This record gives sequence, structure tokens and C-alpha cells, in this order.
Amino acid sequence: MELHDVWFVLIAVLWTGYFFLEGFDFGIGVLTKLLARDRTEKRVLINTIGPVWDGNEVWLLTAGGATFAAFPEWYATLFSGFYLPLLLILVCLIVRGVAFEYRAKRPEEHWQRNWETAIFWTSLIPAFLWGVAFGNIVRGVKIDRNMEYVGTFWDLLNPYALLGGLVTLTLFTFHGAVFAALKTVGDIRERARKTALRVGLVAAALALLFLLWTQIENGDGKSLVAMLVAVAALVAALVANQAGREGWSFALSGVTIVAAVAMLFLTLFPNVMPSSLNDAWSLTVTNASSSPYTLKIMTWCAVIATPIVLLYQSWTYWVFRKRIGTQHIAEAAH
Repeated sequence: MELHDVWFVLIAVLWTGYFFLEGFDFGIGVLTKLLARDRTEKRVLINTIGPVWDGNEVWLLTAGGATFAAFPEWYATLFSGFYLPLLLILVCLIVRGVAFEYRAKRPEEHWQRNWETAIFWTSLIPAFLWGVAFGNIVRGVKIDRNMEYVGTFWDLLNPYALLGGLVTLTLFTFHGAVFAALKTVGDIRERARKTALRVGLVAAALALLFLLWTQIENGDGKSLVAMLVAVAALVAALVANQAGREGWSFALSGVTIVAAVAMLFLTLFPNVMPSSLNDAWSLTVTNASSSPYTLKIMTWCAVIATPIVLLYQSWTYWVFRKRIGTQHIAEAAH
């Protein structure tokens, strides 16, 4: 396996980790409107991800940086062609981080309510747009012989990509609802399980349609296996949720995300960004990659840094592993 193939796999792993981790905290952000009944319950939900949400975003920074260094042509075409949606995602992530930090800085109700509204929208919009972006990457976009995107913003809003956006939005919300049930106690835990069931059924229907569409258009035997794993894991997650096994349900919803993202990258390879105008103009792991020397240096850096990041993040989740409820918020306020 050549180094550019290795880095394609590593970038796929980074995006998978990002969607697994950031997926549930996007879901929690959406659930602050759908699940929480009052300000105290919103605080409970926000506190479930308070110690980890910023660490989850490290995976996005690493995935973007790795793409820039390993596949500069892919990075350039992607960020120029998808400029508006990616800019909107970036703005949402900035406002979202500010909202988490500023929400409790003042006691006025309207101040906190406005920041809570910001958390909801800046969680919902990226959760949808990431699916739109990856749907277009897999489907293919208008790339010319100079490796430049020549389409428009409206070309990105096609039925396949919009369906992909709905899949990521509902799947992340389901993932977040299961995480909320895993991390809370009392009435909010029971309602999180019920919300997970309702959202999960919608996500299952949309995901099945999207994955079947992907398999028919671009799939092979390997992607079919990944699709079957994703569907089976999602069904099992719903069953575990109904049985009150939140830990299993969360793990299985995570497997669903991992398998679904793996399927997308399997259908993409050896392309990194297909051209819908001419297959010969597609960006591939070969023509879009950096020099072998650059990839070699990056590989050594990854070997050294990755275990440290994984150990630190695992330790963070272990330290903040306990459940919380409204009674803990009341004690903190008192």
C-alpha cells in the first residue's frame, strides 16, 4: 500500500472519529429545544457535553489539517467549491463555542435564552450541512481539467446531497438522545429514551434510502458489507434503547456512524473528489496527493502524536463519566 493510500485511510478515520464524537454533541445541542422542558433541563443537557465538546472538535481540525498536507489539490478544490457551506459551518462552530462559554456569564433570562437558541441553531445547521457536503463529494461535482470547481452553490443542493443532510441531522440527533439517556438520571432520562426511539425510526428510514442509493450508484462488495453493518447496528441500537440498555445503544449508534462513513469512503476510493463532467478530471489519491517525502514526515508525526491525543481524550471521558440530573443543578445553584 502506497503512502497516499495510507493517508486516505487515515483521513477517513479522522472524519469518522469526528462524526462519532461531534455527532452526539450536535445532537445534544438540537435536543436543548426538542427534549428540555425548562432552563434547568437545558443546563443538564449542556453539562453532559460541557467537558468534552471542544475536545471533540480537535478531530475536525486534525482532519482538515491532514487533508491540506496530504492532499493539497483535494483541499483547494473542496474549500473553493464548497466555500459558502463550509464558511457557514465555520461561523456556526465559532458562535456555538462562544454560546457555551457566554451563556452563564449573566443571570438575565433573555441573555441565557438567546445563547441557548444559538446553541440549537449552530448545532442543527452543521449537522445538516456536513451531510450535504459529503453527499456531494461522493456523488461528484463539476470539476474541470484544471482540478477547479466550475459549478455553482445551487448545484450542491441536489436531492442526493439534501437527503444526506437529513440523514446526518437525524442520525446525530438520535446519537445525542441516546447519549443524553446514558448520561442523565430521572425523568429526563426516560424522555430521552422515548425521543431516541422516535428520532431513530426516522433516521433509520432516511439512512436506508440514502445508503441504498449510494450502493446502487457507486457501491461494490465492500461497501455493501459496510451498509449492512450500519443498518444492523442502527436496528440493534433501537432495540437496546427500548430495553433500557443505554450503554449498548450508544455503542451501537456509534457503530452505525462508523460503518456509514466507512461506506462513503469505500465508494469514493480511489477518488477523493469525483468529477461529474469527465471521469478523467476526477481528483484521485494519486494526482491530488503531496510528495512521498511530505507524506513520510507526516506519517512519523502521526505515529508520535496520535496515541497521546487518544489517551488524553479517553482520560477526559473517564473522569466525567458519571450521570447528572436536575438535582445536581439545584445543588450547584444553591
